[in-house]
Amino acid sequence: MLRGTRTRRGTIGPAIAAFAAACAFAHSARPAAPAPDGLIASPEPDWPQFRGPRRDGICDEAGLLDRWPEAGPPLLRRDGGLGRGWSSPVIVKGQIWITGDVGDELRIFAFDLAGRKTWETPNGRAWKGSYPGARACPAYSEGRLFHMNAHGRVACIEAATGAEVWAVDTFERFGATRIPWGHSENLLVDGDRVIVTPGGRKAVMAALDKRTGEVVWTTGPIGEDHASYASPILFRFGGIRQIASYSARHSFAVDADTGRLLWTRPMATRFDVLVAMPVYCDGSLFLTGPDGDDAELVRLFVEARAIRTERLWTSKLNVLTGGAIRLDGAIYGSGYRWNNGWFRVDGKTGGFAYEMRDLASGGVLAAEGLLYILSERGEAALLRPGADRFETLGRFPLVPGRPNDAWAHPVIHGGRLYLRHHESLWCFDIRRAPPARIVR
Repeated sequence: MLRGTRTRRGTIGPAIAAFAAACAFAHSARPAAPAPDGLIASPEPDWPQFRGPRRDGICDEAGLLDRWPEAGPPLLRRDGGLGRGWSSPVIVKGQIWITGDVGDELRIFAFDLAGRKTWETPNGRAWKGSYPGARACPAYSEGRLFHMNAHGRVACIEAATGAEVWAVDTFERFGATRIPWGHSENLLVDGDRVIVTPGGRKAVMAALDKRTGEVVWTTGPIGEDHASYASPILFRFGGIRQIASYSARHSFAVDADTGRLLWTRPMATRFDVLVAMPVYCDGSLFLTGPDGDDAELVRLFVEARAIRTERLWTSKLNVLTGGAIRLDGAIYGSGYRWNNGWFRVDGKTGGFAYEMRDLASGGVLAAEGLLYILSERGEAALLRPGADRFETLGRFPLVPGRPNDAWAHPVIHGGRLYLRHHESLWCFDIRRAPPARIVR
């Protein structure tokens, strides 16, 4: 029996209370609005994974310098002793994590924001094959780090202490084999799952329980294909959560909840090297690789819970390690070999709107509409993409001697720009100074 509900002005009768309860139930029972299409961001704060919260190379910070001094922005510090490697830092809640090969081991290092090292721990063997050095960044989720070394060893590490929780040899578990330049996948954490792309006889992709390392689902192999060097993206389209990436000779996507293969497309390259992540473009994907067929923009269509793909256009932007960015409807990135330089790709046609050939290819990050670049020759640059050209707003040599292997991607966090080349991580202050206060 319902009793009257007490209020400040008295008691509501039983009938009114029942009606109010029914209305409240009806409101709570309404189905939630469907989640919008687009990239799915990590729920963690700051810069928790490779290429940022959405893995798209876009930083959401504001109040940054819109032009650099001739010698570059102010250098706050330079942290050394990181070993050889091309991983960029991951930063969450005042801690920085980065990897490097030291001696015979891959090491994961932890620092605070002042550059004080808090711990370091191994994750298996160093890569001593062609281009020796650590490849991938860790990914942060709920107090733990998840990292794959170049030999396919996936480890779960306590972020606060460096203690190993579990580890999985993906070569052994999924029948994968070593690839010529070492596995380079930056792992994706999706809820309670860690996504890996071993490319073995048993699975091109798999989901591991992030608490235990046990297999949740697998996606069977794509013919006789094997792993490449790419990292996946997570997005929603047509009500389906999808993970897109590359094997050695294909682009593909799977259902993020079940591992069901949704589609594949052949992508032939000279040395089976696909590195740059797919770029999500409002229901389409920009897919690119070096030394092969043209890059393409592929439109996705949902048909009875299946996905169909259709090429909209092709492009000569043949990205290797640096990645590409979609900004204001255009795609920006750098080419490889004969196409070395920087390009704006028209989002409607795939043609080059304009180019810049005197800055070498490299990693790119966007913030406040500007491009932050670390070229493979060790030169940092700040560019504004205009209507008909790149405007240079700052440019300086980070690494002396013009190396050809500055491949780490830039990171921005807390108004700081982080640039890495092997042993060193530079931290620059790129905050825009507040206007001077006028005292009358």
